[in-house]
Amino acid sequence: MKAFSMWMACATLLFATFVPSASAFAKTKGNADTETGKLKSAIVIEQDTGKILFKQNENKELPPASMTKVMTLLLIFKALENHQISLKDKVNVSEHAASMGGSQVFLEPGESMTVDEMLRAICIASANDASVAMAEHISGSEKAFVAQMNKEAKKLGMTHTHFVNPTGLPTDNHYTTAHDMAVMARALLMYPQVLHYTSKYEDYLRENTDKKFWLVNTNKLIKTYPGADGLKTGFTNQAKYCLTATAKRNGMRVVAVVMGAPSPKERNKEIAGLMDHAFAAYVTKPLLDQNKTVAMAKVNKGDHAQVPIVTQHPAVLLLKKGESTKGLKKSVKIDKSLQAPLKSGTVVGHFIVKKKGKVISQTPLMVKDNVKRASWWQLFKRSAGTIMTH
Repeated sequence: MKAFSMWMACATLLFATFVPSASAFAKTKGNADTETGKLKSAIVIEQDTGKILFKQNENKELPPASMTKVMTLLLIFKALENHQISLKDKVNVSEHAASMGGSQVFLEPGESMTVDEMLRAICIASANDASVAMAEHISGSEKAFVAQMNKEAKKLGMTHTHFVNPTGLPTDNHYTTAHDMAVMARALLMYPQVLHYTSKYEDYLRENTDKKFWLVNTNKLIKTYPGADGLKTGFTNQAKYCLTATAKRNGMRVVAVVMGAPSPKERNKEIAGLMDHAFAAYVTKPLLDQNKTVAMAKVNKGDHAQVPIVTQHPAVLLLKKGESTKGLKKSVKIDKSLQAPLKSGTVVGHFIVKKKGKVISQTPLMVKDNVKRASWWQLFKRSAGTIMTH
């Protein structure tokens, strides 16, 4: 019996040596505290494919604290892309925006800063006052901006999320999940420019004035974790310590979310362990670039007889390390009947990769340009041309 007990003790010690830190990728069921350290929930996804590499209580609705600003930033970058605003625009600070508590850069009523400066304040210092100032600048009021946040959440399929403010300051009925945070982070990362801001460890506002303000990044991982370059921390007494992080190594980007850690040290330890395991276990293989033309498709009654169909985002294979890529079958599947008008970006098919008959990658294909409805004269000429060739 003593020999058996000794053998069991040695086996237990040997097993513990090889278990990844942060209890990463534990498979047991039950209380989350025993599965992901002392977290309430967690998730890891691969950015290009969106595939989940690890999940634990990923749909548990929890207060996100300042991770809320991931959605705030997404709407800011969408407004920049649509030319609704520019980085050089001056943003005037209202009394309401200046009154925000918590993390702030102490904006004063009537003060103005550029959108670029506001983004630095939000991304680096998690500034609540700058977040509300940008919300008012884009939508006219904080309330209207929050409505836009919830609309975008619904559009992204985030079924366990509801926003009440753009900051994450504590309030009733303001919640999300680790899964939904990963979804909105993935959407934000479609705008790589955000990493220009979130990867900075320090910066300054009002640099050439007597009110020079030092910005220090709340996400310490960008200084300590190889490949980390974003995204957003969060803390309130109710939410505890949260983090939506992203890192890129050897061409593969992962997004990891932890919610409800008891301390910043525990939060960083857990998320580093989760990302370590993802990078150790998986690799990505690029197949097609974003906006790569894969086919020409006919559009019924379109102002062009045929239009280019392109990849919505890069076509990438996610593979376990050592997994063979032999025997892959690639195909393009486009909707049979495309009808004008079509808006640029409309998904009309998929680039599909199969292995042993199983779909292992499916990349959306979209219309590259706007397709207007053809005029009567265009249709007549097209019909006449068809008749003449027969």
